[in-house]
Amino acid sequence: MSAAKPQGTMLGHPKGLFLLFTTELWERFSYYAMRAILVLYLVDKVQSEGGHGLGWSQADALSLYGTFTGLVYLTPLLGGWLADNVLGQRKAIYIGGALMAMGQFILAAPHSWIPGLETAAFYLGLGTLILGNGLFKPNISTMVGDLYPEGDHRRDGAFTIFYMGINVGAFLSGIIVGSVVSAYDGNFQAGFFCAGIGMLFSLVIQFFFAQRLLGDIGTVPAAKLEKEKDAARGEVRKEPLTKVERDRIKVIMVMGLFTIIFWAGFEQAGGLMNLFTNDFTDRMIGNWEVPTTWFQSLNAMFIVIFAPVLASIWIRLGKNEPNSPVKFALGLLLLGIGFLFMIGAVMEMGGDPDAKSSMWWLVGAYFFHTMGELCLSPIGLSMVTKLAPLRIASLMMGAWFLFIAAANKIGGVVGSFIGHDGAREEQLANAMSIFAGIAITAAISGMILYFMADKLVDWMHGAETKEHTEAEVLEEEIAVTAEHEAIALKR
Repeated sequence: MSAAKPQGTMLGHPKGLFLLFTTELWERFSYYAMRAILVLYLVDKVQSEGGHGLGWSQADALSLYGTFTGLVYLTPLLGGWLADNVLGQRKAIYIGGALMAMGQFILAAPHSWIPGLETAAFYLGLGTLILGNGLFKPNISTMVGDLYPEGDHRRDGAFTIFYMGINVGAFLSGIIVGSVVSAYDGNFQAGFFCAGIGMLFSLVIQFFFAQRLLGDIGTVPAAKLEKEKDAARGEVRKEPLTKVERDRIKVIMVMGLFTIIFWAGFEQAGGLMNLFTNDFTDRMIGNWEVPTTWFQSLNAMFIVIFAPVLASIWIRLGKNEPNSPVKFALGLLLLGIGFLFMIGAVMEMGGDPDAKSSMWWLVGAYFFHTMGELCLSPIGLSMVTKLAPLRIASLMMGAWFLFIAAANKIGGVVGSFIGHDGAREEQLANAMSIFAGIAITAAISGMILYFMADKLVDWMHGAETKEHTEAEVLEEEIAVTAEHEAIALKR
């Protein structure tokens, strides 16, 4: 993509890959650290007077969480356009990273510095984070692809390494930020500060080593380069959609509706399930209490451990490997099974508002949710890139991100049904209804999709026929976090 190529290799890959790996690791650390404590920060003081939060009701906090995560998926559409047409990827990453660090430090500002303006500062910090995310997220993974010429067999392995960095950052975030907040007596500002430091690491590493290890990759807007290529080969003639293309678009739309159901349930992890962990779960091991945020690291840990296992299973099934819609349906069913564990956690308490459930219910829920993610998530962006007509590929990718954005907002609304400052008995009853509702909806949706699978495969018109190596499948499985964060589009 760039005329000036980066120099040097490490472990058979360009050294720039490991720069991008480290940059993204610290950015994901920053984002997930903030995500792990966001809802807890909002509701603190509701649970105990004299806390360090804003004192919102749980319902309002969960609704805001849904809005925030929804916007996280919308702003990369604008950020990607700006990078492609105006800034170039490198400048977009610098500006986005600086805004994200600024947002984290605004959230970290002690309340004593801004008396009476805590809520205004919170919205300013969150808005700055969202804007920075839009510039940062859609651009760094495309730079990974630009390190390799077309057809280079090392590219798939490179994305596997890169996505490992994402999951390592996500895993470390909950553990480190939880430990920092606990060390500062529950002060969430210390956690946001920790997240800001992570983002600064990401930004500084990129700034000092990018030119040396990446060459000119990402410095020229992609649209400028594409125009030069178009001029060299002549303008592409616009044509109406064919029947095959219309059928494939129908598959994207149908699967998009089901992806809303999955992610609306899955995103309870950072919202309702996070509050349930904090308020209704016995986290004691001897005399030590496991920080609430540590449970947010389970998903990333399970991805790293079980993605290679699942990739191996798909390959060994050979011709019996399920098609994409069936895998998608299996993911929905596994999501439902995960919420059966949450139902078990509520039932263990037996209606006693002073009782607490075992933390192993949560571990089981996160395990099955991750297994569902590994079955479903690798299909998403990969399916869009395979099925969307080339001339409207960006439009279809934007539509797919809209589905995920809607899922996050709906997930926040669903979680908010826990109620406004109700008694513990009422909150438990509402949580039971929410968990059961999601489990039933996921299971029914999975069965409907299973019976639709053959028709959907017909509409794909052969897009499912390519055989994959185990390395390619592993790369897709490891990529699930990247896809969920809307950054996995390869060029």
